[in-house]
Amino acid sequence: MSRFEDLAPSDRRARMESAIRTYFDGCNEADVTKMASQFTPDAVHYFPPGLEGPWAGNNAIAENWRRLVLTIGSAWSIERMVVEPESLQAVIEWTHWKTRLGGFLRGDEWYRFDPETGLITEIRAFYASASDGRDEVTMQGYDYRANGYRMTPPVDRPHPDAEYSGADQ
Repeated sequence: MSRFEDLAPSDRRARMESAIRTYFDGCNEADVTKMASQFTPDAVHYFPPGLEGPWAGNNAIAENWRRLVLTIGSAWSIERMVVEPESLQAVIEWTHWKTRLGGFLRGDEWYRFDPETGLITEIRAFYASASDGRDEVTMQGYDYRANGYRMTPPVDRPHPDAEYSGADQ
């Protein structure tokens, strides 16, 4: 089997983008196996200060996102993506919908990929701003709607396995 970094750049780009999209699909489906399969076993997901990170290990990352789907109605959309196969890195801009809480958060994530397997080894999350108690955490003054961003979650919530019903949102 050939090393991931030995593939043609166009093939690396396609597989890197697919890994990120499959990971987000798994997040929205609350599918631990699907999410975890996109990471190396020792992958790490870093967060801004004051949050419960970092999360270490592919299963820990996946289980934590599933927990948030089932408890606060999390859903995610990828708004923009830039993939750089030459450096095995990518960056995305996303929206994290917190449907039970009635709000959302916008931010970016920087991805690193394993040169052997092409799996995600690291995610570093950056939020649009520090949370100040608002339901919608965005960059002040930026017209998200006019720039083509989703204004509603990409999937229905609550998830069928959620620990709450739509009535208690």
